[in-house]
Amino acid sequence: MDAADVVIVGGGIVGSAAAYFLSVHPSLKARRIVLVERDPAYAQASTARSAGGLRQQFSTPENIALSQATLAMIRDLEGLFGPGADVGFREQGYLLLASEGGRSILAENHAVQTACGADIALLDAPSLAARFPWLATEGVACGAYGATGEGWFDPPSFAGLFRARARANGVTVVTGEVVGLDIAAARIAAVNLADGARMSCGAVVNAAGAWSGGLARLAGVPLPVAPRKRFVYVLDCRSPPDTLRQAPLTVDPGGVWFRPEGRTFICGKSPDETAEPAIGDLDDIDHAFFETAVWPELAARVPTFESAKVVGAWAGYYDYNDLDQNAVIGAHPEIANFYLATGFSGHGAQQGPAAGRAIAELIGNGRFTSIDLTRLGYGRIAEGRPLLERNVI
Repeated sequence: MDAADVVIVGGGIVGSAAAYFLSVHPSLKARRIVLVERDPAYAQASTARSAGGLRQQFSTPENIALSQATLAMIRDLEGLFGPGADVGFREQGYLLLASEGGRSILAENHAVQTACGADIALLDAPSLAARFPWLATEGVACGAYGATGEGWFDPPSFAGLFRARARANGVTVVTGEVVGLDIAAARIAAVNLADGARMSCGAVVNAAGAWSGGLARLAGVPLPVAPRKRFVYVLDCRSPPDTLRQAPLTVDPGGVWFRPEGRTFICGKSPDETAEPAIGDLDDIDHAFFETAVWPELAARVPTFESAKVVGAWAGYYDYNDLDQNAVIGAHPEIANFYLATGFSGHGAQQGPAAGRAIAELIGNGRFTSIDLTRLGYGRIAEGRPLLERNVI
């Protein structure tokens, strides 16, 4: 039987970051770390299908701190990974718009963000119109704009940097699917793979993203994390103004979002709870959803998009936490060597690097040292005590 000190299940950006930070942790450098990923091409992985947004505009201080930590890593890529390291970060900001009914919530969130050091400006409708001439402000009371420290990047590139450096540091990457967890004396004693391989282990990290709820059930752990399918549409439109090509990632009060992507634009919207698309083939794109739910709202907010044409689309999964749309990061209170880093509900790409570091600290030090993520631990799940995140896009 094979053996590992730490087995990480899930090789997306969260698991790859955890592997890297475990490999450089002073107390874990000599340990055997194994990263298990069932899809070595990452074709179906949420990391590869993410829009790659990075924002500090959250309502939960821990989420703000996680994004700030990832931002600091992006600003020091060459220090972490060497000359030439690049993740294509475009620091064009986020713009979250609110109607009159949402003004007070946006203002409350803005107060939390600025208290955490985020560079977010709260603008009224006339100021928005002056700053963003492509924006129709009818029905908009105000907007929160991240002038610095927000934008988007390429998640697969970032995950690849972590994974490559982890390999160079001795981490073993295994292609396989975990189908069983052996429990003994309130600990995970071994990990079983679909091909019959079995690994004894000192610790297991659940970074399986949208499928982490199923992995947790193998350990007898209830975890309210499941896949939710989201569509991203690629738009081309006639002669957009240069100011629109420099637009921030913009979120309408109704939930539609868009951002520039080279010579095109991408956009999407989370559906109502009662209209969640079926989980299944990611190549099955609901174009009717664009026509009925996305385009009318988008064209009303940005008149240039009235002539937009869909030239592509893709789908991916959120690892959606049904309890409160916040990540679950920490050790399980009863199975002490079972660690969770999942349930990000759409903001995993931007918070995965910092979450991976947090897991390495927890395993190596027995506690969080960079960011106190205690409130994001499993305790609130066990107690059914939500820590709600208001800004889920």
